[in-house]
Amino acid sequence: GIVPGLAENAHEEKIDEVIADALSKAGMKSADEVDAIGVTVGPGLEICLRVGCIRARDLAMEYNKPFVGVHHLEAHILMARLPVGDDPSNEEFIVPATDKTHESNRAVAFPFLALLVSGGHCQLLKCIGIGQYSIIGGTIDDSLGEAFDKTARLLGLPVGGGGGPAVEAMAREGNPKAVQLPIPLQKRRDCDFSYAGLKTAVRSVAEKMAEERGADTIDDLSREDKANIAASFQNVAIRHIEQRLDRAMSMVESEDDGIRSLAVVGGVAANAELRTRLEALCAKREDPWNMFVP
Repeated sequence: GIVPGLAENAHEEKIDEVIADALSKAGMKSADEVDAIGVTVGPGLEICLRVGCIRARDLAMEYNKPFVGVHHLEAHILMARLPVGDDPSNEEFIVPATDKTHESNRAVAFPFLALLVSGGHCQLLKCIGIGQYSIIGGTIDDSLGEAFDKTARLLGLPVGGGGGPAVEAMAREGNPKAVQLPIPLQKRRDCDFSYAGLKTAVRSVAEKMAEERGADTIDDLSREDKANIAASFQNVAIRHIEQRLDRAMSMVESEDDGIRSLAVVGGVAANAELRTRLEALCAKREDPWNMFVP
């Protein structure tokens, strides 16, 4: 888990470096060149958010720039609207300028359905406009990202780059059907998620396997065993997403408001297996959906 005090110290040590890097990548030399100072104000770990807010406040005052508080989850969703790369095949549309904003290009138009999967959240939202969201489903306990992190630690995988990427990499070496694990919430006909039971099931399977193999701990299991556990966990975790998302898409289609776009956002959206399977889910609909990933 995260030690709040250590996380706060890490934020304080890195924040100026991160700001300098962002300005450099934008081709700017100083915060004086930006239009406004945006900063995440929540949800999240308060003492870490405070570090960013204080630094953003100081910069806004120093350079006389507007201070813009950003909602963490809304930012994930709105990132899907930003065009990616210069590929001419990417369909974009233009949002006209107003008295407060300049003209801009966007990749996906409102309304659309969003699947938010991250280390702390797992939600399905109907996105009507900026600040206008309807939650169709959410986790009743743990998030998908947390389940990936806990599984990585259980298997003793290197988590310096994140538990999700570690499990995903190990899963590529394994058999996704080698270990029988339960798909969560099979009796609930809604769009909510649950990963606490799957985490417990993975631990039970790993402990039993270690006992059968004569290993002292789960960490002593062979690489093949760990790969099979990782692959089986990832397969079931994504299957749970597929089932809930399929139901949400059917609900949205029945409302006949024209939504046929899915934005997959949050840190776990980087998982290649998840993206491939959700793209297939969108493509096989009677009226195929378009999928967008920031």
